[in-house]
This record gives sequence, C-alpha cells and structure tokens, in this order.
Amino acid sequence: MNDQSSSQPIPLWIKLAFTAFVAVLTTYYWREYGPTNFLYFCDVALFLAVAAVWTQRPIFASMAAVGITIPQLLWQVDFVGQLFGVPATGMTDYMFDPGISLFARGLSFFHFWLPILLVYLVWRLGYDRRALLAWTGTAWLLLLICYFLMPPAGATLDFPNQPHNINYVYGMDDTQPQQWMPPQAWLGMLFIGLPALLYYPTHLALKTFLPNHLPSKSRKPTVAPSPNAALSNAS
Repeated sequence: MNDQSSSQPIPLWIKLAFTAFVAVLTTYYWREYGPTNFLYFCDVALFLAVAAVWTQRPIFASMAAVGITIPQLLWQVDFVGQLFGVPATGMTDYMFDPGISLFARGLSFFHFWLPILLVYLVWRLGYDRRALLAWTGTAWLLLLICYFLMPPAGATLDFPNQPHNINYVYGMDDTQPQQWMPPQAWLGMLFIGLPALLYYPTHLALKTFLPNHLPSKSRKPTVAPSPNAALSNAS
C-alpha cells in the first residue's frame, strides 16, 4: 500500500460516542474489578483508541490494532459460535451467563466491535509501521507487571472480582497455574510467541492492505527550484 502523509479526520460523533462509552466502562470496571483490571491488553488497547481519536496520531491506533486484532477475532468467532451452539474456544461463555448482569455483558461486548473500530481508525489515519515495536515493548512490560506483581492463577483473592492471572501469564486456566513447563518458561514463551504469532502477522496485514502513515521525519522535503533553474527552463 502506498505511503500517505496526511490523515483523514475522525468524525466528531465517533469521538463523542466512543469516549462516552469508555467513560462508563471505566467507571463500572473500576468499581467492580479495581484498577488492575486495566492491565489487560484489550483494556490498554481501548485507551489507546481514545488517544487516537482525539489526537489523531496514527501510532496509537496502530499499536492497538497490532496488539488485539487477532485475539479479538477469536473472541468474535467464539461469540458467533455460541449463538449457534457451536462454541470454538469457550472464551465467551460468560457472555451467555444469566448470573452476570446484562449491563456488564453489554459493556464487555466491546471485545467484538473494538477491532472493527481500530481497523477503521487505521484506515482513516494511516498505519504507522513503528507500531509493531511499540506495542511489543508495551506488551512485554505488561507481562512482567502481571507476572511479578499481580495475583497468579488460583490465588486467594482480596475480593471476589479481583483480576488474577492477567493476560494469562500463569497459563490459560485461571483456577490453577499451568503444569506443562516451569512458570518462567511459560512467560518466556509468551514473550516470543505473542510477537511471532499474533503481532507480526497483524503488522504485515495492516501495512499491506491499509494506507501507510509516513512520519514527518521520513518525508522527502519539497525543494523549490532555484531562480537560475527556472530561467534555464524558460529559455
């Protein structure tokens, strides 16, 4: 896809509606789950999207798209499968749990439409190729925080909804740590596997199929013709 040096503005109604939604979600999640809930990759991507719509800086939308597009596609597939009674992964079982309020499930439905919004934002603003490294560094930092500072899988929690095993740093089961390998080996696998299997393929797709944003430092300056050259051309 050809590089582009200018971005198309994001409509005001999208900015206002999206920001209002995030404000409601943040208030509710903070009250129900606490601030550590916002260490999840999908929540970080949500805040990056808010930054993108208001600053119109492509790097924010691009980072979020690189980080969560493939995982949220899996969420979409499983959700649609649940509707037809054929779940793919079971990751959206909670969306059909009557024990969880409809309001909470409605907020969580952002997992379905956020990747669509991010692709739209990248299309409008352009894809910033620096996003792969920027998001990978962000993800590594979040993994370290979640592994060393947050409750592990199966931990005794301070309150029922306290986030634990955030970003699956202790395995795919929140009730107990994985037993396939040493915990540090699992963390190392995430460090390598997430960029290789999720982030880099998304990066390739975005830079290939969507307009690319050309950072100002990379643009070739326009050099005005000298007076002598103009006179020479005229003669």
